Amino acid sequence: MLSIIRRQGLRAAKGSLSLAAARTALPVPCLAMTARSYAAAASSSPIKSNISTTSSSLVSSTKDVVINGNRIIAGAVLSRQPLILRDLTPFEQEYFTYQKNLQRDNAAPFGAEFYFKKGSVAERRWKQQETERSGNATSASSKGKEASSQLEEELSEEDRVAALESKIAFNDRVTEADRKNDVRSLERALARTLYLIVKKPREQHAWQFPQGGVHVCENLQEAAGRELQEECGSNMDLWFVGRVPIGHYNYKVPNVAKTDSTSAPTGAKVFFMKAHIFSGQVKVDNKEIVDFAWVTKQEMKDYVAPEYYEAVKDMLSDF
Repeated sequence: MLSIIRRQGLRAAKGSLSLAAARTALPVPCLAMTARSYAAAASSSPIKSNISTTSSSLVSSTKDVVINGNRIIAGAVLSRQPLILRDLTPFEQEYFTYQKNLQRDNAAPFGAEFYFKKGSVAERRWKQQETERSGNATSASSKGKEASSQLEEELSEEDRVAALESKIAFNDRVTEADRKNDVRSLERALARTLYLIVKKPREQHAWQFPQGGVHVCENLQEAAGRELQEECGSNMDLWFVGRVPIGHYNYKVPNVAKTDSTSAPTGAKVFFMKAHIFSGQVKVDNKEIVDFAWVTKQEMKDYVAPEYYEAVKDMLSDF
């Protein structure tokens, strides 16, 4: 009986010792892995975009990717979104006027005293507007002028000051950059989407989107962001919409650009990545890029080559 009790006690002691050893041994590699992960995250420098990183941050290579004789190129379709609502078309203006009049006609009638204090400036202005809306165009115009002159006579100095303070002043939809046709300014065509195109120092196909070859161990988003920084400077706050290209463009390498090497690419495939600019401005290096412009989809026809525009027009917004 004593021997059985001793054997059971020894088994229990061995089990507890092995469990304690496992508990003390396991946390060591886990803590070390966590410390390396946080250190790697903390060492990364802040960037002005949401570009995802791959192994290119660890492996540095300037060799371009060539697949099936085609050089892989990443382009950036950088846009400034509309800042104001676009102008209404004549049909839209008529539709909204009709809806406004229909809503007024079907509204529940209330007395004017329900909305305005008797004898107030607001009541007199409302009466003037009702007079202008009633009757035919000729009578309404004459009555409106009479009511306006009568209102001006009845208004006191205090009422005039209150009316001026309550008047809403709208900014001009046409900016100074529009008047000067400054295509380098982001303060133009506020109701339209503007796209960045750059000019390279050459005769043919000079204007295009910022683009360049994709390096080994580099994804398309990284390559597009790098080319933007190299060609247009780092003084821009950007946001890449996604990691998937919105379109592509194929072309053959001109004979003057080919070399005698058998491994030289015979063509190129350009994959375009969509991005938005929030602040900042382009600063060209006058080496790879000598000029730039922010243009609409329709204005782009006057800059880029016809075949290039046909390849990219479906990626651009009409407004």
